Amino acid sequence: MNFLNEPFLKVKDYSVSGEEFGLLIDENLQLLKTYPQPELSELSKYYESEAYISHTDSKRSLFEITYHFIKQKALRNKIKLVERWNGGKGTLLDIGTGTGDFLAEAKRNHWKSVGIEPNENARTKAKLKGICLVESLTELEDNYFDVVTMWHVLEHVPDLENQIKELKRVVKPNGVIFIAVPNFKSYDANYYGKYWAAYDVPRHLWHFSKTAMEKLFAKQNLKLKKVLPLWFDSFYVSLLSEKYKSGKMNLFKAFWIGLQSNLKGRKNLEYSSHIYIFKNS
Repeated sequence: MNFLNEPFLKVKDYSVSGEEFGLLIDENLQLLKTYPQPELSELSKYYESEAYISHTDSKRSLFEITYHFIKQKALRNKIKLVERWNGGKGTLLDIGTGTGDFLAEAKRNHWKSVGIEPNENARTKAKLKGICLVESLTELEDNYFDVVTMWHVLEHVPDLENQIKELKRVVKPNGVIFIAVPNFKSYDANYYGKYWAAYDVPRHLWHFSKTAMEKLFAKQNLKLKKVLPLWFDSFYVSLLSEKYKSGKMNLFKAFWIGLQSNLKGRKNLEYSSHIYIFKNS
């Protein structure tokens, strides 16, 4: 990777620390890197917030209630998508399991599944749902899983290239890998700029484009087969971005920007977030 020294953009951590970080760009990969990246020993403190919704099951507000309602439909859709590409059920690894809802849905659908989740609080909640968890990828056998999933997790991983090597190692030949990440080339990213909530520095260490995803995974002979939009993400991200920009959640403005992002995405195929589907070859 070859990142320019001058920041592509300067972004603030709006949800926890209030600190400012730079985003450096690798122009060949069209990949952004958060700089400076916190030391591994320091990363956990940036997740210490009740507002970090992927680590909580709480439904204290209309926003959280709506989030979890839509999340349930999204979980069912993800299982259908995985089964369609796998040609049925099988062995599944979910990295960044959070509170375990995706694997709980997989278990209900008779998948043999395992999860990895570094956050202790989220891990405890996942275990209460009967989820099987391991500490790290190093515990897992080579070429064991039919499917590996990372739903909005790759952007959090410190050692990006080694992570992709490990995905290659644990998935079966002809196995399928599903990766969901935000897209900094989207309309809502361009509209909100430094206020775009999906930058989420420094928890998001990397910021991807379609070019970056295809090139990074091609290095491990993982072939990109399909890119799909995550329609809801533009509305969710726009709502948070409005809060960061104006200090309040402007529901109607956020809905309009989210809608615009999806409509423009239908033309230029640059949505707020994408699901990338890779085949091991």
